[in-house]
Amino acid sequence: MSSTTMAPPKRPEIKTPLPGPKGQEIIKADAQFVTPSYPRPSFMLVAERAQGVWIEDVDGNIFLDCNAGVAVCSTGHCHPEVVAAIQKQAAEMIHMCGTDYYYRHMPQLAQKLDEIVPVPAPTRTHFANSGTEAVETALKLAMHATGREKFIAFFNSFHGRTLGSLSLTSSRAAQRRGFKRQALDVVHVPYPNEFRNPFNAADCGDGGAGQGALTWIEERLFKTTTPPDEVAGIVVEVVQGEGGYVPAPRNFLEGLRRICDLHGIMLIVDEVQSGMGRTGKMFASDHFDLKPDIVCIAKGIGSGLPLGVCVARADLMDWKPGAHASTFGGNPVCIAAALKTIELLEGGLVRNSAEVGNYLKSELEKLKRKYDCIGDVRGMGLMIGVEFVADRTSNKPAPELRDRVEAACFERGLVILGAGTNTIRWSPPLILTKENVDVGVEIFDRAIAASL
Repeated sequence: MSSTTMAPPKRPEIKTPLPGPKGQEIIKADAQFVTPSYPRPSFMLVAERAQGVWIEDVDGNIFLDCNAGVAVCSTGHCHPEVVAAIQKQAAEMIHMCGTDYYYRHMPQLAQKLDEIVPVPAPTRTHFANSGTEAVETALKLAMHATGREKFIAFFNSFHGRTLGSLSLTSSRAAQRRGFKRQALDVVHVPYPNEFRNPFNAADCGDGGAGQGALTWIEERLFKTTTPPDEVAGIVVEVVQGEGGYVPAPRNFLEGLRRICDLHGIMLIVDEVQSGMGRTGKMFASDHFDLKPDIVCIAKGIGSGLPLGVCVARADLMDWKPGAHASTFGGNPVCIAAALKTIELLEGGLVRNSAEVGNYLKSELEKLKRKYDCIGDVRGMGLMIGVEFVADRTSNKPAPELRDRVEAACFERGLVILGAGTNTIRWSPPLILTKENVDVGVEIFDRAIAASL
């Protein structure tokens, strides 16, 4: 593992108690010098190096990574072609500040995004450094383009932690506690989770949870607290990420597009976690032929380098110089990584995400038939959620069991991470093989059995 010429392992190798002695020293230093605000899980991974789908910690333990740095390392850890692109660009020019000067990389990536994003062309792109910054851009742009101030978002959504995007985020109270009132005027609507339909039968009619959410917006919000002609944008995740890997129903997304067209509202789709091949298509929107006005992208676009982009219809992104900028946004090294990432995604990794994702989902569904504590297996491509319940009769959420399974997987060398209150997310690198799936699911099986 420590040598790039060495054959990759076939299974995890746990050699010390976790964390090991070197890991414990780093955790101790981290507790002293690093902000305690990071929401780390109960298990403690102290990573030292990584290659492909494998992570080695500071004590030499090797783990199968089915989280990919929270859906970021789309091409796997340290993909040799991505590393070469980074090295080449770093030797030529690391930074020049694209808000003041020109260089080829920004229009190169923006032109490529114009070809692949679900937003109808022609588009323009604003470059940032993260998902939350891409969302902030979208919010400012929607207000600028419409002259309106209100937004609609959804419960259990996650759009970032900076103050503007935090007004949208509603996945857990800890993210808001201590920060007083919302920075923006945002009203939240229940998300149409088909496994846990939050709407009554009358609101749903024969359209299920998707129709229930549309009825809520049109018959409640628009008629009581939120006039549609004052709404700048509706912000939605096609697959909720932190909310538990919950895909939206097609009729809901089609209805949002209709509502936005009818009232001059911007449809802003957050593809930060679901984009860049994660769901087996380049964007989750592509599964539904959804055409947003604005799309936010980050995480998987740079294979681990910090890059966020907001892509919008060109007629919307007509703001004047100085309206919105970023010193580091569109950094040449990050863009070099992104261009190579897109090349690799188009060259087979999106297809692999779909094929191996189908296999992973079918294997997890076998475990659902085996264990009454798995209430739901859902998702697309390599963005799959497994929801834990007390039993399938009650479907009562089982967050403590989920946490035990997460820790038991780590102890056996599998890195996965929770999402929502009681779901485990599978978001591995898109290079995952069926052989890797067999190993991962076997460990998951043993971890569940040990946690019951």
